[in-house]
Amino acid sequence: MARVTAPVSKFMRSTFALTLAAFLLPLAPQAQAQKGGAEGAPAAAKESFEPQSGQAGKDVIWVPTPTEVVEAMLDMASVKAGDKLVDLGSGDGRIAIAAAKRGAQATGIEFNPDMVGLSQRNAARAGVSNVKFVQGDIFASDFSDADVVTMYLLPVLNERLRPQLLDMKPGTRLASHQFPMGNWKPDARQRIGGHDALFWIVPAKVGGSWQVAYKPQQASGELRLDLKQEFQELEGTARWGSEQVQVSDLKLVGGDIGFTVSDSRGQAYKFKAKAGHDGRMSGTVVGPDGQSQPFTATRTATVGML
Repeated sequence: MARVTAPVSKFMRSTFALTLAAFLLPLAPQAQAQKGGAEGAPAAAKESFEPQSGQAGKDVIWVPTPTEVVEAMLDMASVKAGDKLVDLGSGDGRIAIAAAKRGAQATGIEFNPDMVGLSQRNAARAGVSNVKFVQGDIFASDFSDADVVTMYLLPVLNERLRPQLLDMKPGTRLASHQFPMGNWKPDARQRIGGHDALFWIVPAKVGGSWQVAYKPQQASGELRLDLKQEFQELEGTARWGSEQVQVSDLKLVGGDIGFTVSDSRGQAYKFKAKAGHDGRMSGTVVGPDGQSQPFTATRTATVGML
């Protein structure tokens, strides 16, 4: 569950109306909230508190995510036992609690102490202990060790979070209810009863020039690979020694990268590797003879990164 901007009577009439409502509604209910990370019920939380759809929050108003959308988001992110999931703007806790029921170690970050207290009571009623809720600001929180991040935030807030999300380890799974992340295209989108669930996989930062430590006998020199990256989408050129060669079949999924280099005689070398944000990749290459050999590569320049 997370914060969002949507009227109570209908999910959405227009993005403009949602955005205007989110920023014009008074923030008084949050004014006295103190930032922190206590896992116990915040001192300011009211045991009798009952949330109202459309109530003001720190950055947006609060509207609950329907149960079927919660489950779709968790399915898209393949949430499983042992995953670390963080829900940003966790509201009444339903996404984090649903993830905990799947065996994940779930955390909800929520600014409103009353909502934190409510989430803790909801978790107790659900009988899950592998979930916690912390009262804090999502933009001042460290969730870099998460395997999965979920959210229901305005597009402008998603874009504000985007640099932090892209710095997370390659392969981190992200799921958003309804709203995109600017020009970062989702890897998957699902429509559920008038609602959208969007999914991304954090890609490794592989843009730049790479020196590839692999040289077949017929090659005239070392292989240099130049990659231009826009999120998970890649374009590439390459030179083998002084010879310009063709690069095709470029694919990047998290930290898994694949590409094919074809020399001037049309012989194809198929590379598959693991890459991180550290400027290194290692994997195997299958040559035209069908034999697989290991290779490594080191980035020598970072032009064309995200």
